[in-house]
Amino acid sequence: MPEPGGQGDVQLKKKTDLKKPDMYKVIMLNDDYTTMEFVVEVLMKFFQKDPVNAQRIMFEIHEKGAGDVGTFTYDIAQSKVQKVHRYAREKEFPLRCRIEKA
Repeated sequence: MPEPGGQGDVQLKKKTDLKKPDMYKVIMLNDDYTTMEFVVEVLMKFFQKDPVNAQRIMFEIHEKGAGDVGTFTYDIAQSKVQKVHRYAREKEFPLRCRIEKA
């Protein structure tokens, strides 16, 4: 019979508590040039909003000056902001987003 700690024993690994990643809100900002239709398109294309919710969020952005369009991990939030900025530039709109810790 093997001795404790010998080759025949199974070594148990200590369980490590995993920390959930910090979450970040993507905030879309209103401007005087980007069309409402383009904002709805962006919300549907990059944030998977259905037409009704995209329109509701667009009006919130228009009326309040900014609106929360989704909450993601930092890398995903940053990637979505970069994609929106690139797409807006391609379409010659000044649409901007920012991220803030949720």
